[in-house]
Amino acid sequence: METHPRASVFHTIGWLKALRQTYGYQPVVFTTSPPDKELENGLLFCRVESWLTGNRLVSLPFSDHCEPLCDSLQDLGFLLHQLQSALPGERWKYVEIRPASVDLGQAENTLEFAPSATHSLHILDLRPDLAGLLERFDKDSVQRRIARADRAGLIEKCGNSDDLLKEFYKLFISTRRRHSLPPIPYSWFRNLVQCQKEALQIRLAYKDETPVAGILTLRFRSTVYYKYGGSAASFNRLGAMPWLLWKAMADAKSGGALTFDLGRTEEGNAGLLNFKNHWVAEPRQMRYWKFPPASSTISENGWKLRLAKRIFSHMPERLLTVTGNLLYRHIG
Repeated sequence: METHPRASVFHTIGWLKALRQTYGYQPVVFTTSPPDKELENGLLFCRVESWLTGNRLVSLPFSDHCEPLCDSLQDLGFLLHQLQSALPGERWKYVEIRPASVDLGQAENTLEFAPSATHSLHILDLRPDLAGLLERFDKDSVQRRIARADRAGLIEKCGNSDDLLKEFYKLFISTRRRHSLPPIPYSWFRNLVQCQKEALQIRLAYKDETPVAGILTLRFRSTVYYKYGGSAASFNRLGAMPWLLWKAMADAKSGGALTFDLGRTEEGNAGLLNFKNHWVAEPRQMRYWKFPPASSTISENGWKLRLAKRIFSHMPERLLTVTGNLLYRHIG
């Protein structure tokens, strides 16, 4: 699948292997290619089996997007029709597809697939020179904060060692706690490092000897993906997060990357949307699709999650971490 021209990091063997090792999700591909031929197209899914949230097919869990790798709307419509036909005979509660750009509403035989969520996808074009790139960013929220971090004498460390991962995860836990959310299991990050190898980079910003912010990026072909970040709230005034992102963008450009994917943002997350708009003023609108439409999903702004956040906000950090280890495989 990853050889297709429109494949992303989320189609790679390394990403799928990390999902399987951490959460037990089994990948499956629906294709029009004959069994004795190489895959020429396909819809990539993972089977999410959960007694808590129900069994379903998701393309893909914990992935910002997963483009259908079909070269025609006719092939896409045929495969979607096969999915609809297969659902009654399987134990799937629903099927969800998360395309980056394809509009499933234009494909044939998709009348029963309906939009289930809307996100913004911020992708930065890295082709302008560095000075031109920096000039495009918001002066107050990006340019001046980068300059402030330089004046503060921040030091960057970059790699994918165990020590860097441990420091990053501490910052990640701290950020999730501020958002009243349990952290993603440490095993996910450890498996991702092992499966992505040099394609994964952890960048930490230090003030003197103290780690104050960190980001995790992935590279596939000519795109670098910003996937996770964390920071120490008491040092946010230093501008470490914008500084690290700019470092990652400059490094990606020098390494021949053409685009920098800042990831998805749900339409109701005004704070994150505003932050990313300071880097990419005109994001792409991205819709997820689901069949059957009436089936329930876990929304980032739904009442169930709001209630859960109230409970999470009162948990001690250790219990919150244990909760994340138990829950995330059911959420995918």
